[in-house]
Amino acid sequence: MESGTASLSRPTVSSWAVGPPTSGAEADVMRRRCFDGVGKAFRQAGKSKAKGGDWRPAEILKQPLSKLAKKSHGSHEVEENGSVFVRLLKTSGLTLKTGENPNQLGVDQIIFQRKLFQALRKHPSYPKVIEEFVNGLESYIEDCDSLRNCLLSCERLQDEEASTGAFYSKSLIKLLLGIDILQPAIIKMLFEKVPQFLFENESSDGINMSRLIISQLKWLDRIVDSKDLTTQMMQLISVAPVNLQHDFITSLPEILGDSQHANVGRELSELLIQNTSLTVPILDVFSSLRLDPNFLSEIRQLVMGKLSSVRLEDLPVIIKFILHSVTDTTSLEVISELREKLNVQHFILPSRVQASQSKLKSKGLASSSGNQENSDKDCIVLVFDVIKSAIRYEKTISEAWIKAIEHIESAPEHKALDVAMLLIIYSTSTQTKKGIEKLLRNKIQSGCIQEQLLDSTFSTHYLVLKDICPSILLLAQTLFHSQDQRIILFGSLLYKYAFKFFDTYCQQEVVGALVTHICSGNEAEVDTALDVLLELIVLNPSAMRLNAVFIKGILDYLENMSPQQIRKIFCILSTLAFSQQPGTSNHIQDEMHLVIRKQLSSTVFKYKLIGIIGAVTMAGVMAEDRSVPSNSTQRGADLSNEWCTQVTSLLQLVHSCTEHSPWASSLYYDEFANLIQERKLAPKTLEWVGQTIFNDFQDAFVVDFCAVPEGDFPFPVKALYGLEEYSSQDGIVINLLPLFFREFAEISQVTSREPSQKSMSPLCLASHFRLLRLCVARQHNGNLDEIDGLLDCPLFLPDLEPGEKLESMSAKERSLMCSLTFLTFNWFREVVNAFCQQTSPEMKGKVLSRLKDLVELQEILEKYLAVTPDYIPPFANVDLATLDMIPWSGSAVSTKNRNKGKMGARKQKADSSKASSTEALLTEDTSECDIVPTGRSQVDKESTAKEGKTFVSLQNYRAFFRELDIEVFSILHSGLVTKFILDTEMHTEATEVVQLGPAELLFLLEDLSQKLENILTPSFAKKMCFLKSLSAGSLSVDDKPGVKAQEHLTMSSCYQKLLQIFHTFFAWKGFTHHSNHHLLHSALEVLTSRLKQTEQKQPLEELVSIYLEHTDNILKAIEEIAGVGVPELVNAPKDGSSSTFPTLTRHTFVIFFRVMMAELEKTVKGLQAGTATDSQQVREKKLLYWNMAVRDFSILINLMKVFDSYPVLHVCLKYGRHFVEAFLKQCMPLLDFSFRKHRIHQDTRLTKHVPLLKKSLELLVCRVKAMLVLNNCREAFWLGTLKNRDLQGEEIISQCPSSQESTSEDSEDSVTSHVSKNRATESSAQAGLDGEDEASDGQRDEDNDESDDSSD
Repeated sequence: MESGTASLSRPTVSSWAVGPPTSGAEADVMRRRCFDGVGKAFRQAGKSKAKGGDWRPAEILKQPLSKLAKKSHGSHEVEENGSVFVRLLKTSGLTLKTGENPNQLGVDQIIFQRKLFQALRKHPSYPKVIEEFVNGLESYIEDCDSLRNCLLSCERLQDEEASTGAFYSKSLIKLLLGIDILQPAIIKMLFEKVPQFLFENESSDGINMSRLIISQLKWLDRIVDSKDLTTQMMQLISVAPVNLQHDFITSLPEILGDSQHANVGRELSELLIQNTSLTVPILDVFSSLRLDPNFLSEIRQLVMGKLSSVRLEDLPVIIKFILHSVTDTTSLEVISELREKLNVQHFILPSRVQASQSKLKSKGLASSSGNQENSDKDCIVLVFDVIKSAIRYEKTISEAWIKAIEHIESAPEHKALDVAMLLIIYSTSTQTKKGIEKLLRNKIQSGCIQEQLLDSTFSTHYLVLKDICPSILLLAQTLFHSQDQRIILFGSLLYKYAFKFFDTYCQQEVVGALVTHICSGNEAEVDTALDVLLELIVLNPSAMRLNAVFIKGILDYLENMSPQQIRKIFCILSTLAFSQQPGTSNHIQDEMHLVIRKQLSSTVFKYKLIGIIGAVTMAGVMAEDRSVPSNSTQRGADLSNEWCTQVTSLLQLVHSCTEHSPWASSLYYDEFANLIQERKLAPKTLEWVGQTIFNDFQDAFVVDFCAVPEGDFPFPVKALYGLEEYSSQDGIVINLLPLFFREFAEISQVTSREPSQKSMSPLCLASHFRLLRLCVARQHNGNLDEIDGLLDCPLFLPDLEPGEKLESMSAKERSLMCSLTFLTFNWFREVVNAFCQQTSPEMKGKVLSRLKDLVELQEILEKYLAVTPDYIPPFANVDLATLDMIPWSGSAVSTKNRNKGKMGARKQKADSSKASSTEALLTEDTSECDIVPTGRSQVDKESTAKEGKTFVSLQNYRAFFRELDIEVFSILHSGLVTKFILDTEMHTEATEVVQLGPAELLFLLEDLSQKLENILTPSFAKKMCFLKSLSAGSLSVDDKPGVKAQEHLTMSSCYQKLLQIFHTFFAWKGFTHHSNHHLLHSALEVLTSRLKQTEQKQPLEELVSIYLEHTDNILKAIEEIAGVGVPELVNAPKDGSSSTFPTLTRHTFVIFFRVMMAELEKTVKGLQAGTATDSQQVREKKLLYWNMAVRDFSILINLMKVFDSYPVLHVCLKYGRHFVEAFLKQCMPLLDFSFRKHRIHQDTRLTKHVPLLKKSLELLVCRVKAMLVLNNCREAFWLGTLKNRDLQGEEIISQCPSSQESTSEDSEDSVTSHVSKNRATESSAQAGLDGEDEASDGQRDEDNDESDDSSD
């Protein structure tokens, strides 16, 4: 008997093809155990089958029948009727049944196979009996029910006493296929049967006959002819319908042996190319076959090419095959290609389509589309499950994916998939966390991963990312600890998008993490976390209200936070508390009211400050303009009025708690002013606030011009700094001195005001006015005509100019004058802030006048502060961040002073008799509010003059100045403002031109420079664009030679400060971030637009001239440019430049050449001619200098060979002649004593200059020959034939004379004759004599040259 061999990858059981075993009962036991194991494998295969039809669980797991059952089935046996098939089966132990009754197996399966095998082998007609047996089987299974019974498992008959556990019986066909001599014929018969059922539907019991027939071929212990079986299977697959093709293909690894895997792989690959619908089952089979790696690589490339066009439901299997086919050597290449081709984003519906689908779902009109959408989402999740599984168990894949993303350089090449994969890898592998964090930092800093990309990542892959929410929050927490603000910002975006796209649980975790950052104490973390919470409130207020209880706990940590952070916290809580309708029960509102009242009533100024900030912020949220629509109900208007009432009550409470403390009042006014500037309040609230502030300011600070100040003042009181001429009947005055002196006197006498007395401290003047003008501007759209009288009104003051009385003043008087000067200075700064943007020419002129007053007051302050070293100015800005800011002066501040106690230590240091008025005021506040700023220090003596006076820099007192708004710098383009002075009949009596002077310009530039340093230098997060201020208008300052020395010095300081501003601005590190590149480009565009294009060459020429004039050795500088810079230019690309001199290009070479020739000629003209009295040392020094000059001249002349343009030739001829003339006049007398010689090259191209140059050269030749003859050295003189040559030194053949000899003789005779003719004259004149004719000729030449230049 011929038998094929097959090697299976699974454990196999030996068949009975070679005869029965020789052992007895022991062999039977072993066989039974072995087949029981095979039975279990079949049961597992049946359970794992996705589609029912191969196995029937109810029949596979049949329990042994009882004796009664055996009797009942006996009547349905199939009659033999002389059939060898039926007889041999019954003899071997299997009884065929009719109808739906299963065939009965009376013995063990292995015993049945052995008996049947022996019966066939020992049959007299063997091997013909096999054909008869198969024909009988074929005849029997022509009936469908019989075929069905033969394909289903048999019923095992066994006594209950002999039962040893669960039994599994194979089908009759399966048992027969286990006998080698029957297998080929039965396989052939089965494949002939299958086509009958290919296009039939499943029966009522769910059995598909085609699948059931093919299932008989699975897991055979031995395949006799595996090649033939493979051929028949592939033929069947080619003709089967699509639904059966999938099942037949996926069954191949369970049917075929390992030896046929390569052949099957090749045929399936061809089928894959022909029919793309079979991609999924074929790739699934490839994962189970043993195939050559090169073959798998080809298949992978084929599949990768179709990746962008496959169906979404096929994608998981395809991705699985690609990832499983990766090797260590190909991992990076495969992952990089997969990253490029894989794009699940186009499978997801856009947001607008999803919104429309959701609307249809709500109406019950989009059930089918909704199911499709859910199916797509499941497929996407399945795709990433495959990827996560691969990177979790294959380290090579995760590393390759990281490297593939790391190798991407440009930002546009990055995809949402890249960010999603980094987050997934971060969550799946603990070993790669550090590497992922480092890679993300690098990508963020280089600008490759931007906010838009992160948004796209979460919106596309939120279904996948929500499962790794804890890992995302952990990554965000780690990034928050970075020092780079860009990385912190990325961490904040992770929190933001996690809250936006994930479920309620994740949102709660996000809020909890942000609250943890806020309470950490790290300033950068706190600021960023608060900003995120503010964004989340706008993004999803309803979800934030659910987590308000977590945010409310931050109120316990306010003590350690900055004012700006406190504002943000109260803004967050107020928005959550008052986003609901008024009257709604809200525990956050109640708790906030309690906290604010408690803080406002505190005697500790720090807590009172927190209460003021919280109250004003909450009032701003409550009073925000929520315009009621015209069609709204009356109830909506009533609710708005209710909130307005609450706001006014709250503000009145704040006012009553702060009115007795100038510090608290000033903070309240500034805080409220900032609120009005940033928010749009409800008109009704704004009207009430504006009217209240206007009345309070007018009652407290403004008096009539005719009012006489009452009080015993140490100095005469005048109405100073008025810009208008007032009569005694009209006009207003700021009542500064009387108010300040009254408060100073009361404190000095240790008296206290009664609570019923209302008095406003002059220390609040500037802050109160700021609030007033912002209210008026908000109410009248920026128009300040209602309060324009405050711009030009005077102040009741003593004469602030100290003059000679400064030395005679007492310490108290000096302190009083200093305080008044500071208050006046800050008043004018706020006035300039208020009116700087008014468009009226009259107001513009008055603002410029106030700037002049500020400059004047600065000078007065410096004089007072120089003689009042212990003086502490009145506060200007009250804030937790500025309470400890007092004058300091570098090294002069002693450690002892720095370490002193807070404000309470002032009494111990300063004597009461020398205490300033400000100190008295601050002491009064300390007793009320327990203020605890840091200790003060004396102003240092920075530089002491010979007279012993101290110079004081006002930069040390900036903390006591009111801040200038950025809008003030619009004054830079005010230009000239004409002021008309009218007489009594309103006729123009005189005109006065007001403009921004150098001192005022310096004042503004110094303030701008300080702003830039404070804002741009410390932190990346603080971004502010001052570009408009820098680019505003021309600075109309006259800087002509007639300007006075002081103005010249001031202008020099202006230029220096302007350069410092540009340096600070362009050195901002924020420009390195991608989001700020457009700001840098805008700044550079503004600067370039300011350059005068018509004078581009002139500045460079002046720059090179200045460089050469101020260099240590001009000749060496020229040689460096010509000998180093020019060769670098020649070797550079066409549009390149010199590396040593970047401004030296092919376009600017003419400028450099002209300047170098001019400076060389100018330098040699300045040398003294050699005389007979010069010493040898002097003579050698002059010769060395001339040697360098001639070398430079030679280098410059030779440059014409490379740069032979017309302008270069013109410069060479012009300045070359001047150089030769200078050589004749200055150097030749020197050579008369030193016997030196020099050779001059000439060129004759421009005929205009040729005669003059030729004359100079002939004089040179004659002069040299006369000198040699005079010194008996005529043999040293030789003159060759002059030939016409081009610039490269090549002789011009066309201009050669016909007879060179005659020409040479004529030339020599002519020269000799000319030398003889002039010999007597030259010898009598000696060296260095210049005729008047030559001088006049030279003058004419200069005139001609100038005309040439103008024509050029």
